[in-house]
Amino acid sequence: MLSLKLPQLLRVHQVPRVFWEDGIMSGYRRPTSSALDCVLSSFQMTNETVNIWTHFLPTWYFLWRLLALAGGLGFRSEPYHWPLLVFLLPACLYPFASCCAHTFSSMSPRVRHICYFLDYGALSLYSLGCAFPYAAYSMPASWLHSHLHQLFVPAAALNSFLCTGLSCYSRFPELESPGLSKILRSAAFVYPFLFDNLPLFYRLGLCWGRGHSCGQEALSTSHGYHLFCALLTGFLFASHLPERLAPGRFDYIGDLPNPRIKPTPPALQAKPLPLSRWGSLQLDQTWKLRSMPTFPHVTSVSTEAQHRKRCKSLRGLPWRPRGSESAWQRRGRRFNPRSRKTPHATRQLSLRATTTEPVLWSP
Repeated sequence: MLSLKLPQLLRVHQVPRVFWEDGIMSGYRRPTSSALDCVLSSFQMTNETVNIWTHFLPTWYFLWRLLALAGGLGFRSEPYHWPLLVFLLPACLYPFASCCAHTFSSMSPRVRHICYFLDYGALSLYSLGCAFPYAAYSMPASWLHSHLHQLFVPAAALNSFLCTGLSCYSRFPELESPGLSKILRSAAFVYPFLFDNLPLFYRLGLCWGRGHSCGQEALSTSHGYHLFCALLTGFLFASHLPERLAPGRFDYIGDLPNPRIKPTPPALQAKPLPLSRWGSLQLDQTWKLRSMPTFPHVTSVSTEAQHRKRCKSLRGLPWRPRGSESAWQRRGRRFNPRSRKTPHATRQLSLRATTTEPVLWSP
């Protein structure tokens, strides 16, 4: 019977800097995971499990709604329903792309960037899809057939293209300038949201303090909930709450704004910032050594030579390079057939070789 073993989870100091998340101390997957390991990790508690499932399940819900509406009588023949159909298509694509990005982002740093590039593209496509129902159903009466109404969807398409490039570019200075990366990515998500919600902001400003005298221009209850969720998403994205207040306590939730709150307009997607730069530089150097294949007794030629030289000096014996010994001498030095024991210097070499370079996982 085929048995599958769940991948091993790591802590923050055991993964490269590019995989670090702000306030998340454990629950990291192997940075060199295979596609099967990434799929299996969605069934164990990692810092991406909640993100994966809260994108995967809504994908099927929106797909079910799309098929139910498209199969209705007169839905496709009525032009009034077409903007809703255009919105539901990226509404199904966007959470599925985010689910795939969170699932396979631990295969390698390169694959991680590619996955989130596709995620940002799907998010921008979703913002463009939101512009169609806004232009068709939510425009104020005074804006109908105006230049803003006519250019609303083309401007949203241009915003989608520009914000995709800006959000993808924000990943490049993430290690050297995390503050600049955060500003660029926030701008790439906030600007489409503000533009698509111009009709709602106009209604809110027009009816502010006027009660029910606005008539048809008043905001509906669903619009109020939508704006509240969007503002709450932006606040959690900017503040990194609650994981910022208690690092390590919310490791299995990960980026809370990412999976939990997805308002109908373009959602603000929270992405982690790296930790301190000085500690990460030291981690990058140790990661290059620890990521190399390790063996039970010898980690590298230089490391073995250093340990042999040190053991010889402790015993008062002259040290000779490895190449100056014959095969028979090396065999006699490593193994004594009479005592059936390993010499003291070789035992100490084996002990230090296995303890100085800890193995994170088996290659």
